[in-house]
Amino acid sequence: MRKSHPIRRALLATAATVSGIVLLLSLKPATDPASAAGGAAPQPTAAGPAAPGGAAAAGTATVTGDAVRTQYGPVQVRVTVSGGRITEAAAVQAPEGGRSGQITADAVPRLNQAAVAVGSADIDAVSGATYTSTGYRQSLQSALDRMGGANTGTGAGTGTETGARTVTGAAAQTRYGPVQVRITVSGGRITQAAAVRAPDGGRSGQVSADAVPRLDRAAVAAGSADIDAVSGATYTSTGYRQSLQSALDQLGE
Repeated sequence: MRKSHPIRRALLATAATVSGIVLLLSLKPATDPASAAGGAAPQPTAAGPAAPGGAAAAGTATVTGDAVRTQYGPVQVRVTVSGGRITEAAAVQAPEGGRSGQITADAVPRLNQAAVAVGSADIDAVSGATYTSTGYRQSLQSALDRMGGANTGTGAGTGTETGARTVTGAAAQTRYGPVQVRITVSGGRITQAAAVRAPDGGRSGQVSADAVPRLDRAAVAAGSADIDAVSGATYTSTGYRQSLQSALDQLGE
């Protein structure tokens, strides 16, 4: 018999070894993490899209103020208050048509921005839009009053204070028209003051637009009706003090 060549014997041995390893591997059960856990590995799930606009912030309220009639048409303001601050203000009614419409287009956006920035109705009149500005402030104030009042003269609004009371004084008649003041008192002090009625029309309206915000601030600062008259607005100042005092009398102050 012919002897096997050494190289042939080496190749046969190597083949037998490889075959044995393959056989052992084929007998080993699958143990990948998914099958070991008893099922296919769960696929990661993408989070669904958030609901449009998100949930409304807690404590948010939207209120529309009174429609205030001016010489050129009604002005009515809607505000949204959240977290004790005015977050949005918009005029839902304002003078329109011709020159009035042009004034409205310029003044209202500026008044809206001022209301949010100041956080109260104590905002400056827009130059050239005295009547619209006055009506805007009055409507804004009535909206804030329906929410329980927003602090005037304290920068951004800080929300309704516990135990706050809002009272409107008697209308004081003056040579140029009635003046009537509404105040909010909390913790024994005036936190808000606003004239809900003041002389309007022509020069009287211009005087009111300048004097009333200053009188409002003075009432909050003094905490009483003992406030100085605004120069050039003697009659309006006197009526303001009288109405303010009648409001304080109702509160027993």
